[in-house]
Amino acid sequence: MSTLRFSSSAPSSTSVSVSPSFPLFLGANLRLPTKFRTSLALTNVFNDKKIDSLKNPRFFRISCSAQVAETQVVVEEKSVSVILLAGGKGKRMGASMPKQYLPLLGQPIALYSFYTFSKMPEVKEIIVVCDPSYQDIFEDAKENIPVDLKFALPGKERQDSVYSGLEAIDLNSELVCIHDSARPLVLTSDVAKVLKDGKRIGAAVLGVAAKATIKEANSESFVVKTLDRKTLWEMQTPQVIKPDLLKKGFELVNREGLEVTDDVSIVEHLKHPVYITEGSYTNIKVTTPDDLLLAERILNPED
Repeated sequence: MSTLRFSSSAPSSTSVSVSPSFPLFLGANLRLPTKFRTSLALTNVFNDKKIDSLKNPRFFRISCSAQVAETQVVVEEKSVSVILLAGGKGKRMGASMPKQYLPLLGQPIALYSFYTFSKMPEVKEIIVVCDPSYQDIFEDAKENIPVDLKFALPGKERQDSVYSGLEAIDLNSELVCIHDSARPLVLTSDVAKVLKDGKRIGAAVLGVAAKATIKEANSESFVVKTLDRKTLWEMQTPQVIKPDLLKKGFELVNREGLEVTDDVSIVEHLKHPVYITEGSYTNIKVTTPDDLLLAERILNPED
């Protein structure tokens, strides 16, 4: 069995900051959904254990010194609608169920971010876009959650699922926060930052600077050119957009029959600026069995 190793030292030229909290876990007052209680019940040791592994310096977030100074933007309480995308099939995982419902340390992956958003005072409601057969997972988890819970049906493509969720949001919401449920490790502090940037700019997305060398190739797999890594960012979720702007973008996309791979691309077609909010490298998307192993190591590095 291979062993994952992480560097424990941060580059000397960067400033290192660690988020003060990581509220992703199933607390003692929250029940595991009925569908998972028999086979995936949490042990008492895990349930009582306060896991704060991302405070470990091995998992640091680099702060960019060139960032624009944060202005005094306030996201009001109960002003955000979260669209949680949980309708994917997850074929690359090769499991018997969609990847977002697989257990991660005893809890379905999709519930990690569900709980994270539900604890934020800015969030008014969570619209879960999922197959009806999995709704009970979220309904059972709703008992101790102080936000409204709604459901929407997934579409053929991602943009169809987002549009389905958008139609269900509260008309008074100031921001729409779209998140992929297969990203269970998103930090509350990063969500708070991207919400502020979304309100300030109109559209914002979490992202991290590309670490690998990226090359453009032709259809025959020959290198065309090497891209400048300094200008490249890897996009994550959540992606935050003002509702009217997103609706206007969908009108254009649907009218012209465009396909987009992420949510802010819809806004880009309107020529509206999109701000990249620096996120964390630990906000991984669990797509393969290796990703699941990595997520477990991030959550519980000492095991």
